[in-house]
Amino acid sequence: MDRKHRTTTTWSFAGACLLLLAVASCASQRKLGSVQREQMGAALRLPPGRQELPTVPTGGIPRRDTLRVTDLSGREMILMQAVRDDETGEMVAAERLDAAIVTARFRNVAERHGRIDLEFQVVVPEEMQDSRWQLRLHPDLYLLEDSLRLDDVVITGADYRKAQLRGYEQYEKFLGRIITDTLAFVDLRNLEIFLERNIPQVYALKTDSTFVSDELFESYFGVSEQEAVEHYTNKFLRRRNERRKAAREQMFRRYIKAPIVTDGIRLDTVIRGTSGEFIYNYIQTIATRPKLRKADIRLCGEIFEQDRQLYTVPQSDPLTFYISSVSAFVDGTERYKTVIISRNLEANTSCNIDFKTGRHEIDEKLGDNAREIAYIKENLRNLLLNETYELDSVTIAASASPEGSLSSNNALTYRRSRAAADYFEHYIQYVRDSVRREDGVFISVGDDFTEGRMQTSGRASREIRFLSRSGGENWLALDDFVRLDSLMTEAQKEDYFRLEALKDADEREKRMRGESWYKYLTEQYYPRLRTVRFTFALHRRGMVKDTVHTTELDSAYMRGVEAIRDHDYEQALVYLTPYQDYNTAVAYVALDRNASAQAILRDLPRTPQVNYMLALLYAREGDDQQAVQHYVNACGQDRSYVSRGNLDPEISALIRKYALNQEEEEDWGDLIY
Repeated sequence: MDRKHRTTTTWSFAGACLLLLAVASCASQRKLGSVQREQMGAALRLPPGRQELPTVPTGGIPRRDTLRVTDLSGREMILMQAVRDDETGEMVAAERLDAAIVTARFRNVAERHGRIDLEFQVVVPEEMQDSRWQLRLHPDLYLLEDSLRLDDVVITGADYRKAQLRGYEQYEKFLGRIITDTLAFVDLRNLEIFLERNIPQVYALKTDSTFVSDELFESYFGVSEQEAVEHYTNKFLRRRNERRKAAREQMFRRYIKAPIVTDGIRLDTVIRGTSGEFIYNYIQTIATRPKLRKADIRLCGEIFEQDRQLYTVPQSDPLTFYISSVSAFVDGTERYKTVIISRNLEANTSCNIDFKTGRHEIDEKLGDNAREIAYIKENLRNLLLNETYELDSVTIAASASPEGSLSSNNALTYRRSRAAADYFEHYIQYVRDSVRREDGVFISVGDDFTEGRMQTSGRASREIRFLSRSGGENWLALDDFVRLDSLMTEAQKEDYFRLEALKDADEREKRMRGESWYKYLTEQYYPRLRTVRFTFALHRRGMVKDTVHTTELDSAYMRGVEAIRDHDYEQALVYLTPYQDYNTAVAYVALDRNASAQAILRDLPRTPQVNYMLALLYAREGDDQQAVQHYVNACGQDRSYVSRGNLDPEISALIRKYALNQEEEEDWGDLIY
């Protein structure tokens, strides 16, 4: 074949390729024009055959086509899978067809475990699919006042993806031309020749691994190593390489006009043919929230040809999911509990008041006494002015560390207790005088207007007794300190508690002095043993009997009820499990703990709520007979459950299967077919 003929053949092939591309482009343009004129859009629809019948658990009871149940009056009803004949109006048996396409715009979904599964289909007609296009579809979820963009569905044409990959290949080739080894710019051959001719001693090190410092190199050449390398570096190549590195981001945008994105995408699929509409089954799980009754989903998107947007997909009609939650069945009736109120009350507190060695006088300036004394004063004032309780007496017991003899420590702690009693008794008198001044006085005059007397407020009229006790040596607290100490070894603790067996406290303390850990105890814990303990004896004002039985709102139970309303079922069981009542069963049902729920509900009176909950549980087990019977009973007791049944998938499946609630007959006897 001569050159002329080869050239003609080449141009013919190229022309054919261009012609094919032009034809494909024209076809895409015509398709785009049709899409724009008709304002085509992707659609949302419900999956077919998903909600006809709940799944029967393994080992469950087989479902029946015909059931015999009785209404509340005892009449027998025969229920079957049936439909109403349009001509005669009679109910006739029917086969269930599973292959129907669901065109409804709403569905009832059930909340389980505090979560809701929203299942829908994204449908793209064939007319919106093209090999050169990419469809980016955005499902939007609307909950109450909030909106949330779900993960995108991306549908990519085969030619679109080829162009993407071709762009990545071109960019990789560009990156391959960037030199990463800086020695590639150095003329190593000429550098070696220079060394060989001028400084053979250095050239001899070519095959030697000996380190040559920059100072040694400069002593031979009169220039530094860096200057020598710079002299033999091809600066043009280096500058060109630097320009390439600086242009990486620009070249990425040039070659890769539409990057392949993986984050935030539920599906990215390549359509290789146009065999029909594209359908993607989308499942989104959401957490429930208070007052959530429904969720809407809409779909919008765009069509792209590489980085150019061709078309904005109009927003689809919404799919609405009505959410049924067993939280609606919670019984919010207030629950009360019996409480025994005692007339007398005892309160305790302690403080660390420091005393000088061997002394019992209270010194407010010593150590941290000012803060500790202020704390006790605040307690006394609050108790004295309390409107519910009246302070009768204060018992004060001081304790000591084990130094010194037991008898001397007992005597010392009693004196310290007495000193504290005197100190705070004086303070109480001061508070009472202040209260009298605040409340004022009034004069009671006799009937003959000749006799009168002064009276004060009851808050400051009673005398308060201060009792002193010796707390002795505080061995119990010391034992606790040693037991919880993290610095003492186990052997040291064993030695300490071995001495604890000595009944003579003085002997025990004497033996401890010879141990290596004794000084540590005296410095770390002995000061904390010198405490003053206060015991306040009070009685309830106006109460004569020692005890009174009364009722008050059971706050723990009501918090459990509120947790159910907030769909926090695990927390609800924390509060409600001890009660094992109807609301406890509601929480169990919400968490699919069906056996626990049934164990409670079976023993409760058959109210409409209980019957309906049992119907729900039996439906989950696949026991149609019991489920329908309890549902019929609930509807017979309360007609509101007729419509409620459509909100729970388990019950609505039974309603459709056995044609329950047809036209919502007022007389359940009409269901005898």
